[in-house]
Amino acid sequence: MNNFSMLQALSGGVLIGISAALLLWLTGHVAGISGIIGRLLFAVKKSDEVIWRVLFLVGLVAGAKLYYLGFAEAPTGREYFPVWLLVVSGLLVGFGSSLGKGCTSGHGVCGLGRLSVRSLVATLIFLSVAIITTFLIRHVFGLGAH
Repeated sequence: MNNFSMLQALSGGVLIGISAALLLWLTGHVAGISGIIGRLLFAVKKSDEVIWRVLFLVGLVAGAKLYYLGFAEAPTGREYFPVWLLVVSGLLVGFGSSLGKGCTSGHGVCGLGRLSVRSLVATLIFLSVAIITTFLIRHVFGLGAH
């Protein structure tokens, strides 16, 4: 993150917004990643529902890979974070997404774009918890200060 570029951030945001709008307009589906993955793994039975979900997820990974091949150095892992903390963090994010009935992409990008009050509340909670967690991890527990 040392090479932060406002233009790259703006371009990324515009591409995410366009992608979310196109998915909604063309298929009627919201681009919430936790919902897309969750329904792919646990709920979808129809092949046409599986195809668009798989293509969407492949596009996410392929798009990031293409970006790093052409424009930037791929991020590396954080060696100073214990693996157990990363595992616990991932599980808590999954639990929170389930509890909140969606993730930051579903609520923060798509829900706010549709002026959903529920998504506004969820996004404010996501951001508040992220700020508090970052403060605790860095300043109270002393991890990630490198």
